[in-house]
Amino acid sequence: MSRRESGGNRRDPFAALRAGPSLSSGRRKIALGLVMLFCGGCDFYYYKIPSPDDLWRVIPWFDHMIHARYIRPYETPNVPRNTPEGSVPVSGGEPDWSREWVSGNATTANALRNPVASGGSGASPPGPSVPVIPRNIDAAGDTLYQNFCSVCHGPTGNADGTVSRQMGAPSLLTARARAYTDGYIYSIIRYGRGVMPRYGDKVYAPVERWAIVNHVRKLQAQSPAPAVAPGAAAPVPPGPSATGSTSTVGR
Repeated sequence: MSRRESGGNRRDPFAALRAGPSLSSGRRKIALGLVMLFCGGCDFYYYKIPSPDDLWRVIPWFDHMIHARYIRPYETPNVPRNTPEGSVPVSGGEPDWSREWVSGNATTANALRNPVASGGSGASPPGPSVPVIPRNIDAAGDTLYQNFCSVCHGPTGNADGTVSRQMGAPSLLTARARAYTDGYIYSIIRYGRGVMPRYGDKVYAPVERWAIVNHVRKLQAQSPAPAVAPGAAAPVPPGPSATGSTSTVGR
């Protein structure tokens, strides 16, 4: 008889291991009882035993922020709305005349009065009065002009800046520029005109724009007025910036 024929009668020593341990009926009941007890214990632990979170409020420095006392502003109309001084402007801002400006009307611009023409400390900003670090208007105008204007109009205003020729920037020393009112120059700074973009979103404090106006006047005073033919100094009417930056809701 061959080994293959006789091998079917031999007992497999690993059959019991492959089949796994067999549980008696009693053991199965015990296992099922333990599972039920465990599940019941979870329910008891989560719902019967007090949560540690309920103990933190006993210790002051563990108090949850969610239970802190605070005001819900819109919960009731009885909550006072006392705004701390200087935190939120409540008296409005600078009027906007951009629609008039882009339509070619300079009435409002020419009616503006330079509050720092005499070299004062500057007009109060809109809104509640807040502490402002004082600085000289002349120094501020010089710094702002060199930062924002000289690249096109030149350090002395004679259109000899870095990109004056490329941009076609005009000189600020011409008879026409001298004839503009302070308010007109202020409006050009705020809204732009022609090839000049608006700078109201960059020089956003009105007193700083007026400081630039003062510096332009200073440059004009330091340069002799050129001789011009009659009518050559006629003002150019206002209008939108060709760059598309003029906004109807400008700063």
